[in-house]
Amino acid sequence: MPYPLLTTAALMLCALLAATVVYFALTRQRANRLLAERTREMERAREELAEQKSQFEAEVARRSREIEAIKDATILALAGLAETRDTDTGAHIRRTQLYIKTLAEAARKVPAYASALTGETITLLYKTAPLHDIGKVGIPDRILFKPGPLTEEEFAIMKEHTTLGGRAISQAQKQLGISTSFLQLAHEIATTHHEKWDGTGYPAGLRGEQIPLSGRLMAIADVYDALRSRRVYKKAMSHEEACEIIRRDAGRQFDPALTDVFDRVHEDFRRISETYADE
Repeated sequence: MPYPLLTTAALMLCALLAATVVYFALTRQRANRLLAERTREMERAREELAEQKSQFEAEVARRSREIEAIKDATILALAGLAETRDTDTGAHIRRTQLYIKTLAEAARKVPAYASALTGETITLLYKTAPLHDIGKVGIPDRILFKPGPLTEEEFAIMKEHTTLGGRAISQAQKQLGISTSFLQLAHEIATTHHEKWDGTGYPAGLRGEQIPLSGRLMAIADVYDALRSRRVYKKAMSHEEACEIIRRDAGRQFDPALTDVFDRVHEDFRRISETYADE
């Protein structure tokens, strides 16, 4: 009677194998469903994370724009305060900003200046230019508003506005505990825009490339605007007269290479001067 027993055992084995196959099939289905659910959950989490990241980046960008706007407004407010302590008008701020930006953008095409005048640096020059005379808040009214040329003694006091401005910006850096490129450029412009290429300027008597590039750029922008502006003790010069003086003083007061750059963009200076003329 072995055959019936074998048949029974074979049937049992087949049934066991079938049950095993069904069990693993069901287990695999459940595993696939679980995997699919987990995949969907991960995808939803990834989408939520991406949305949160996008919202966070948008908020950071918004806050950054606000900070920049506040900084720009503060600069203009401080510069405006300095302007109230001088005979210059508010248009002087705007003009000198545009002059230095125009000159720097043109100088960037000169190989000697290309690496120093990055797009970011030119933007910072434009934004810090209004602070070039911030030190005038410390000059007495009798000198600032004198309706005529200054005496030697009065001019010595007037020259202190460069060191006063630099000192104020240095103090701001100390209080912050850091030195930013913005404050560094602001300090350079405030302290060195009256230095001269031949070393006869003030306050430190710097010569040639000892003068920071920012100060050399500001020197041309500031002098051009001063020549083109009317004062109680002088008439405004024509564009041609102002250009002739700047060309004449190349290598003496001004960086000669930057004077050449100025020659290439002097018509842009004329347009800025006429567009933002004093009322």
